[in-house]
Amino acid sequence: MTIEQPTPRETARQSTPETFDPESGEKIVCWFSCGLTSATAAKLMIDEYGHENVEVVYADPGSEPPDNARFLKECEEWFEQPITIIRSEKYADTWDVWERTKWLVGPMGVRCSPELKKIPCRKYMEGREDDPQVFGFDPSETKRIAKYRENNIGVNLWTPLHDRGITKADCAKVVMRAGIEIPLAYRQGFSHANCTACPQGGQSHWNRVRRHYPDQFDRMAKLERTLDVAINKTYADDGERKRVFLDELDPDAGRDEPETSFECGLLCGFQEELF
Repeated sequence: MTIEQPTPRETARQSTPETFDPESGEKIVCWFSCGLTSATAAKLMIDEYGHENVEVVYADPGSEPPDNARFLKECEEWFEQPITIIRSEKYADTWDVWERTKWLVGPMGVRCSPELKKIPCRKYMEGREDDPQVFGFDPSETKRIAKYRENNIGVNLWTPLHDRGITKADCAKVVMRAGIEIPLAYRQGFSHANCTACPQGGQSHWNRVRRHYPDQFDRMAKLERTLDVAINKTYADDGERKRVFLDELDPDAGRDEPETSFECGLLCGFQEELF
């Protein structure tokens, strides 16, 4: 299935023109994350620039839901080209990072993402700094894009979904029309299909982990105590910030409804033909 060209409404968001010379020897690198937006962005680039000019690359952190392997395989068939898989040369997965570095999350953020994604990606791009790099940022992530540009000066960043106004819900529509079942994580109510045991997840996220992946919940609860680090925080009546360890997390804490719903707006007929 080919994604049709965006309508004028979508192109109104264009902020960074995509300029590419096939004769330059460069490749357009689409960073795939087993999510809806990165899959759609990659398919869009393949349709527009051709298989010979596009690479799809997945930095595997080793700790994502098992169903992601199925989604990746079906996306390869959809793209009609293989997805290159890269991994950390130092760590096996997120648990390996947390246990060896003794670091879960703190004021400086997390260690797992830089070690398992950023460092392998940077190594992969060594000597290819001018090659366009495509990320699946959607129209809601303008601030995130600005922050990325600020922190990654020199990266030739392309954001085709954001620039064309293609939302995450639109991406779900595209993927389902291609005959691909969306990743199980979304269907379970998670807002992303990345690592299940995420130290940046809130109380709602972790209660979903408790329901769907109790073994990972229990493992993280024990690791929190070992490192004396609580992922979640709350505020007392006096405004004091308090730590909330997973083994004391209220099962009803957080929002009970799914962060993203794909059932009503996407499966009950498509009023607006974007693709």
